[in-house]
Amino acid sequence: MTISRRDALKSGAGAAVAFGAFGGTSRLLAQSETLIMKTIPASGEMIAPVGIGTNRYGVGASEAERAPLRDTMARFVELGGNVMDTAQVYGTSEQVIGDLSNELGIRERLFLVTKTDIRGQIVGAEGLQMGFDKLRADVVDGFLVHNFANTANELAVMRDWQAEGKIRYIGASTSSDNQHGDMVNLLNTEEVQLIQINYSLGDRESAERVLPLAADKGVAVMLNVPFGGGRTNSLFNGVEGIALPEWAADFGAASWAQFFLKYSISHPSVTVAIPGTRSVEHVDDNFGAAMGRLPDAAERLRMERFFDSL
Repeated sequence: MTISRRDALKSGAGAAVAFGAFGGTSRLLAQSETLIMKTIPASGEMIAPVGIGTNRYGVGASEAERAPLRDTMARFVELGGNVMDTAQVYGTSEQVIGDLSNELGIRERLFLVTKTDIRGQIVGAEGLQMGFDKLRADVVDGFLVHNFANTANELAVMRDWQAEGKIRYIGASTSSDNQHGDMVNLLNTEEVQLIQINYSLGDRESAERVLPLAADKGVAVMLNVPFGGGRTNSLFNGVEGIALPEWAADFGAASWAQFFLKYSISHPSVTVAIPGTRSVEHVDDNFGAAMGRLPDAAERLRMERFFDSL
């Protein structure tokens, strides 16, 4: 049986912590008014440590499909969020983000990251321009080679566009442990400023080589799948029916989502995590992890031991 984040919020004593103590998801943020910020090493730019992944934003043009996403984006920016991640293979995601950010008038408040065509069908300048056009952007904050498809050639074109001021940060992304060796090679051989990697409380392999090396190289790190990969490997499955430990309140975690996110973004090499987010409820919940303080090294170890014991 799989359990969703919604189920985790509704079940067990963990839900009592999240809803009883703070009076509902919309008040999870009341635990602190302090927004944590992280620094992009290459520039010193500050961004919020919790963003939005949009691989499920590939919807149609109807108001029924787009209204929840519009509300989600509006709330995200209202709370201080800025990083939104997308990709050319996420269906209409780029187009939807471009359209809705334009409608809401929030484009200048967003830090947009997209990726090259993982299939290698649309490459080079043509692929970059397609992303720009769909996002309705003159400048894209981050452009990444998706899963190392045609890496050297794509990065060469990205560098030209970066020199022209069209792209601010370049790099590569993967969500597979099998490509961590490729990421290490990229960090050792290419001049990049931003990477995206999989890392979570239940998937800590990248902390062995990739994350320390990124810190050494001064490269910002985005985390994908911070709740685990899909419903089958969701971290929420591991805590089904289990109460959120009382000591989670010491670092301000009022839900399992905040517990998982605070663990991930508290790694010193990590800049931002991008959980998939399609509702205002989940924006409020996720953003609680960006408030207050993050777990220290001893608390992180306690979180690991607790999760591993389940």
